[in-house]
Amino acid sequence: MVDTLQKFSIPLAIVVAGALIAGALYFSGRGGAQNVGGAQPTPANVNVKDVKVGPGDPFIGKADAPVTLAYWSDYQCPFCKAVEVGGVEGINIDPSIPNLVREYVDTGKLRIVFKDFAFLGNDSVTAALYEHAVWDTYPDKFFAWRTAMFEAQDDEGDQGFGDEASILALIKKIPGMNADTLKALVAQKKGAYMADQQADREEGARFGISGTPGFITGTQLIAGAESLSVFKKAIDDQLK
Repeated sequence: MVDTLQKFSIPLAIVVAGALIAGALYFSGRGGAQNVGGAQPTPANVNVKDVKVGPGDPFIGKADAPVTLAYWSDYQCPFCKAVEVGGVEGINIDPSIPNLVREYVDTGKLRIVFKDFAFLGNDSVTAALYEHAVWDTYPDKFFAWRTAMFEAQDDEGDQGFGDEASILALIKKIPGMNADTLKALVAQKKGAYMADQQADREEGARFGISGTPGFITGTQLIAGAESLSVFKKAIDDQLK
């Protein structure tokens, strides 16, 4: 299992307080989150019912499923890839999302709502733009596209895959999706999609999410690439 300080990627931030308050330093790197000041802070109270879910927020599962998992992510985040598809060197966990889909989403018990927390570079922002275009145009193919994006992920940040050209090349390999249509939609609605990204990130920050991946379900914040058992307990507690 990944060490508690090595479960999520976090933005570079330095918090300086007064004489009686210690500073905390967070920074991201290829090895994942490193936090000199301690674990990611958890707010006293969170509730998934307070998460705003609008028509522009992609999701899988039934809209009226009894349990909702809100999930903030970055398409360049290696810990998000570890949770979604696995196969990340140095992050030795089994991917939780495929199991959650089989056991809870496909059986009507869980809805997973995907939120943007794009902070690892220009490719992160571009991927999130296409995320919204795919959702607007091909909602039934959204999760297949998302999975393909994480499978194609390379080094964290703007290191190769993830720019517009490579995303369009990937889209052309997915049956039933038109890359030209999506490119035109991104150009047309870029301002609105950027506003959605910013709103998602600000919302996550209000809940105490400072890196990726970050999850809220019920009244629990799950910070980082946790094991399947952590997610299952949080969901099962709500299904009792």
